[in-house]
Amino acid sequence: MNSPQTDTSLFKRLRFVLVGTSHPGNIGAVARAIKTMGFSELVLLNPRFPDALTNLEAVAFASGAQDILESAKIVTSIEEALAGCHYVAAVSARLREFSPPILVPRALAKYVSKNIQEPVALVFGNERYGLPNEIVVNCNALINIPANPDYSSLNLAQAVQLLAYECRVAELGDGSTVSGIGFQGKLASASEIEGMYLHLEQALAAIGFLDPTSPKKLMPRLKRLFSRTQLETEELNIFRGIAKKILDNNGHADTPAPDGNEKLF
Repeated sequence: MNSPQTDTSLFKRLRFVLVGTSHPGNIGAVARAIKTMGFSELVLLNPRFPDALTNLEAVAFASGAQDILESAKIVTSIEEALAGCHYVAAVSARLREFSPPILVPRALAKYVSKNIQEPVALVFGNERYGLPNEIVVNCNALINIPANPDYSSLNLAQAVQLLAYECRVAELGDGSTVSGIGFQGKLASASEIEGMYLHLEQALAAIGFLDPTSPKKLMPRLKRLFSRTQLETEELNIFRGIAKKILDNNGHADTPAPDGNEKLF
């Protein structure tokens, strides 16, 4: 998942274009949104305020992403905004009678990550009016976010954040094969786990929770439970420590490890 962000990666090729943005705060929030996802190229086409990139509200909403504002460009034509781009997608909640192919954000992100090696632009419209038809019809795709049909209105920065996230996941992977825990220790061996089972069985018998003459399904169920956890050595030692304490309190000798050496807890 931690692939380097090379010059040919989507992180270097993706451009966010805002058309006719009305509120400086939204511009700052967009800068923050794209920076958190690892992108940096922002272009404003005819924003309502000439000082859109230095406006105090924009700077405040950028919240640490001022470098994105400082490197952003203000242009006066869509041609200039899209200069050098080989694939352009318009983002709109409003479907058009004559529009390019319609894609959801995830499909668009996967396509431009895997199939396009040249610069790509995502174009977002004015907060109130959206994008004009003359821009949409000249794009390669129309991105429609499948929101609640009864209330599909998204704030500009929210829409940008969603697209930026999907593009990041498409480029780096979703991390589904990586452990979700921060620290991962050494996995316990099969012999260590078997020693823990024997130790627990003794402890449970000592407190009368398990009848050693008729154990039935308790131990198989415990083994089934632990088999789903991928026990680490330190975690296993915690359970053996619990078992040792139970046995000590009930006057039983501790169970040696499978190799004959006493475990230290």
